[in-house]
Amino acid sequence: MSTEADAPQVACDQKGIAFAAADADRFNAYHPSLSVLSETEWLVTHDLGTSTETLDYHTRGLRTTDAGATWVSEGPLVKKPVTLPTTHTIRTRGVGGRRVVGFGKWEDRRGYETQRSNRETMGQVPMKLFWIDSNDGGRRWSAPRWIVPPLVGPTWELCHHIVALPDGHWAAPVSTWRGWNGELPNGEMTGLLISQDGGETWPDFVLSFDGREHGFIHWEQSLAVRRDGSLVATAWVYDPAKKETRPSVYTTSLDGGRTFAAPRPTGFLAQTCKIIELRSGRILAIYRRHDRPGLWAEVARVDATGWHSERRGLLWGGAPSGMSGRASASEELNSLRFGYPSFAELPDGQVALVFWGTFGERTAIHWLRFRPEALPVVS
Repeated sequence: MSTEADAPQVACDQKGIAFAAADADRFNAYHPSLSVLSETEWLVTHDLGTSTETLDYHTRGLRTTDAGATWVSEGPLVKKPVTLPTTHTIRTRGVGGRRVVGFGKWEDRRGYETQRSNRETMGQVPMKLFWIDSNDGGRRWSAPRWIVPPLVGPTWELCHHIVALPDGHWAAPVSTWRGWNGELPNGEMTGLLISQDGGETWPDFVLSFDGREHGFIHWEQSLAVRRDGSLVATAWVYDPAKKETRPSVYTTSLDGGRTFAAPRPTGFLAQTCKIIELRSGRILAIYRRHDRPGLWAEVARVDATGWHSERRGLLWGGAPSGMSGRASASEELNSLRFGYPSFAELPDGQVALVFWGTFGERTAIHWLRFRPEALPVVS
């Protein structure tokens, strides 16, 4: 059994760099989304820019047709207007066959050319939510279709791809976020925008994590629809008053995403946690661990009695986790050196994972394959 005393890195079956800018380029890569289209063909979309703040920030595509051995860059998913300063970010996921759906936010940078976020208020530039789709595996994409939320954000954290609920409705996980001057009229709320008509309208919002009483932010919500029709969601809990990360929590929905139970502890302290359900029925969580450096994976049994960790191990230890509370939250978020894991279980039981992380002087898109049963047993 593991005591995590030395936390040796878990052996991976394969690993590599899916994308890194050439030495002469100034770009950094962030926030990948993985869609497994077949056993050997994987689509990865990711953000690219000089930094997360600059006007060249946008989302692009990568593809492998040999299960990660080689990768081809396919360019931007959507065109940016040439006459207006804008930036955008998109999260994508295959929804069956060759169809891939993307969920994004489009930022109006007029008057905000040097910054996307206000370091004093933690506010963001004006934005609109949208979705796009592709019917050929992500080679060609539709024009943006704009989303009108049922409540004022006034801006939004976009942390997840669109999810199909058991009743066929679409859910877009979001969190309210401050406007540029710090306004937050509805308070700290994390939940799901719901569409009952395949993305045409989004009239409903379902609350999953409520931070209004204590002022806590529930960042990077992740949502898994289980085979029995229930849902599990996790969140990174941040206290902006104390500038500290709190223990991670999860919640469940037993009615297909119409309501969520009160949050419960996961037993770990993490940032940017993402989850899927494995074919075994266990939940696989991968996260940037807050109390230890690196990207970690955990297999847990999640049922009516709680979150029961069974296996846990270090996947990648290439950088410290950050968010120490020494600077503003906006500054520390922009200084993170790795994160946003996106992964899927493959037919042979391995898990394919992509994430962004340091590579020399810049950040790149990393990929690896590992077996959950190779993670050390939790003592």
